[in-house]
Amino acid sequence: MLEVRNLMVFFENALAINDLSLEVREGELVGMIGSNSAGKTTLMNSLSGLIIDMRIKETRRGGERINLYGKIIYNGEDITAIKPSDRVKKGIVLCRERHPVFPESDVLENLKIAGYLRKRNEIKDSIEYVFDLFPALSKLKTRKAGFMSGGEQQMLAIGMALVVRPKLLLLDEPLLGLSPIMQQAVMEAVIHLKENSGITVLLSEQFARPVLPVIDRGYVMENGMLALKGTGEELMNNPEIKSAYFGI
Repeated sequence: MLEVRNLMVFFENALAINDLSLEVREGELVGMIGSNSAGKTTLMNSLSGLIIDMRIKETRRGGERINLYGKIIYNGEDITAIKPSDRVKKGIVLCRERHPVFPESDVLENLKIAGYLRKRNEIKDSIEYVFDLFPALSKLKTRKAGFMSGGEQQMLAIGMALVVRPKLLLLDEPLLGLSPIMQQAVMEAVIHLKENSGITVLLSEQFARPVLPVIDRGYVMENGMLALKGTGEELMNNPEIKSAYFGI
């Protein structure tokens, strides 16, 4: 479904991603594990196309140069130069880190805003699905997003991505800043998506412990490069992973 070939991303002379290649097969739940500043968010921005908008904005204001090399293939099509809005129409949807919601709007309004590309009946069905997936949100329909907890905002952010009806859902650090209970709730929802919706998921995360037991395959990223890859079980049993992420 998704193939990344020899991806390299430069911010001025700083190399953010170095010769990275990976694949995500249809129906999989794939994890990208890495510490803070490993390059995970740059990868997600590259896959979603946000890096293109960032490059345009930096060029207009005379800021840092952003250069991208390599290829991003989606369902056999080279989408490396395709803008983000067109990638969304093809089914690639990014849920960004740190709960990007509209704080002045309530939960229901946020979900409706997210579905602006969809027909009214599709939006209604998708919102009902989100409330089934996250029952806690159904009780907060009229609450302003800015007054919600971090975990509730993360659920809403994922819900907003789902209203768009993705084929490939990119989750960038969905567990960041959440309590263990909220982390478990989010991961249970991700598992449900994978098993019942047919949505393919690529998840980047620095918290390996709740992620590795549930993914089909995973990659480990260090300093913009791939360091390890394997099934979730293989990575969990790897001594280097145990030492670096589990303290064992």
